Amino acid sequence: MPRDQTSRFKDLRGETIHHFVSVSSFSEYTVLDIAHVVKVDPTVPPNRACLLSCGVSTGVGAAWRTANVEVGSTVVIFGLGSIGLAVAEGARLCGATRIIGVDVISEKFEIGKRFGVTEFVNSKNCGDKSVSQIIIDMTDGGADYCFECVGLASLVQEAYACCRKGWGKTIVLGVDQPGSQLSLSSFEVLHSGKILMGSLFGGLKAKSDIPILLKRYMDKELELDKFVTHEMKFEEINSAFDLLIKGKCLRCVIWMGE
Repeated sequence: MPRDQTSRFKDLRGETIHHFVSVSSFSEYTVLDIAHVVKVDPTVPPNRACLLSCGVSTGVGAAWRTANVEVGSTVVIFGLGSIGLAVAEGARLCGATRIIGVDVISEKFEIGKRFGVTEFVNSKNCGDKSVSQIIIDMTDGGADYCFECVGLASLVQEAYACCRKGWGKTIVLGVDQPGSQLSLSSFEVLHSGKILMGSLFGGLKAKSDIPILLKRYMDKELELDKFVTHEMKFEEINSAFDLLIKGKCLRCVIWMGE
């Protein structure tokens, strides 16, 4: 348990199982900290509510709560996987005017359009310019908000570099390799006036914010349906992972049982 550093569950032999970032997704039974329990409107379909346990909620929350994206602003998203697309969805809901997606797969632009992405940069086709310089040229000085959704220190630095001086925010969502280091100019940090921050679970307060997001879904504002590309039984989970690895899946809902 997070409060006393013990584990929440054990295997059939009674040995402790250590969870990853407080998640024990495939446990049949587990003990929950009361701080992690959220009451959900029973009219919300479970195959949509589950998207807000992590992932989609993280991306939408990063735009909504962590960055507090403003109406009319310019947003750049590095990485158009499920998390990056969720950031785009959140930025769209917040009223961003320009949402620029950066990825190495051009086909993702067509997918991104469904989530509000308005422009696309393939980072493999920047010629002798850096991605950050391309973004600075596109935005006449830099974006208001930059989100790193891949998990690479080099992209965090690129995102920070193309964030607008004076008020720009760079939000880190991607999980990098343990021990990865950032290298930033102390002069630039002091004189640029930009913000660099991380966003765990999108900065959401689960008990109050998840019900708000679910209501927005039921009111047809938050479009959760487009994130689910596949639904499978638990016995088909290996096929689900194959789809994920091949890039043919955004979110696959696994049904544990009828």
